[in-house]
Amino acid sequence: MVIAQSGGPSMVINQSLVGAVLAARKSSRIGRILGARHGIAGILAGDYIDLRKPTAAKLEAIAATPGSALGSVRKKPTPEDCRKIFEAFKRRKVGYFFYIGGNDSADAARIVAEEAEKDGYPLVCYHIPKTIDNDLRTCDHTPGFGSAARFVASALKGDDLDNRALGGVKIDIIMGRDAGFLTAASALARVRKDDGPHLIYLPERPFSLDGFVSDVQAAMKKFGRCVVAVSEGIREADGTPIAARFANGERDSHGNLQLSGTGALGDALAAHLKANAGISRVRADTFGYLQRSFPGVASKTDQKEARAAGAAAVKAALAGKLAKGTIAIVRAKGKAYKVTFEAQPIANAAKYTRSVPDAFISANGHDVTKAFLDYARPIVGPLPPCEVF
Repeated sequence: MVIAQSGGPSMVINQSLVGAVLAARKSSRIGRILGARHGIAGILAGDYIDLRKPTAAKLEAIAATPGSALGSVRKKPTPEDCRKIFEAFKRRKVGYFFYIGGNDSADAARIVAEEAEKDGYPLVCYHIPKTIDNDLRTCDHTPGFGSAARFVASALKGDDLDNRALGGVKIDIIMGRDAGFLTAASALARVRKDDGPHLIYLPERPFSLDGFVSDVQAAMKKFGRCVVAVSEGIREADGTPIAARFANGERDSHGNLQLSGTGALGDALAAHLKANAGISRVRADTFGYLQRSFPGVASKTDQKEARAAGAAAVKAALAGKLAKGTIAIVRAKGKAYKVTFEAQPIANAAKYTRSVPDAFISANGHDVTKAFLDYARPIVGPLPPCEVF
């Protein structure tokens, strides 16, 4: 088998890798276990490592480490790439291919699987879910989200304490191009009635600079200070991302405009408040890539489920019910938190994403509901307690 990682790293993507490798080691039907470095790019370059060699202790250490241990890539394979991949797989007698990633990675795996089918090559291809954005349509929530959300909520808890001490307005820009799940998770930082964030802006609702000024002024009047959580993907009424005004126009191979890696949006919002809200102390931070691979804050639930998703993919592939599949994480109904891992057609997870449901967004458009908090808490887990006078 060949396994690879793709897209943005996360705090638990290596749990999925190790879960799949350990499950494969138990099967007499799988011989060599090859890890391709940097996803499809590594397959095309013939850059592999033998994943039967590491000890169990080494694998456990890798599983507990954030980031993509095999390296990652953002590459959409062309039909010509797929033909080269088949040739490489045939030479190595590869019968199973596992690709860990988000919806773009699922789409890449789907393309490889469909081209293999056209070529008559008997390849079993499985996508293993991962994305901190939590926007895969097949999953109640995705591995990586719970840990990134825990980072965001913890950071907002700390930022609120900072803001309590010095006052004014603090703006935090959080990842989320099209889906605001991560930004919504900032609400988990609240314990007391006056805790921030006091305003939460998601890409699922139109963003108005005039409305933003009014909202902040109202929060300042009520609390004497204001902490704001803003998704990097906030949009104008016509759907244009606000950050697109300040982006450099760079896009990845899947056509996504690069929004992270710059503090331009936060700086612009802070400057607008200073100029229009009559507030002298306004500060902004952009979490950027910090929320993806930060050590020491991973959610225990997230770690466990990421490992289980990797193992489930190998078991489903060996069962042979689907030759082109993805693993869906399905939450059981009822108050008790429980999930199952189900194999679904890979096309269900490929390319298209989901958004934060309306039921999770408050009527005023700049907060979340109790339904979201109930949804997110078991995934994220407890946060460090903090006390104030």
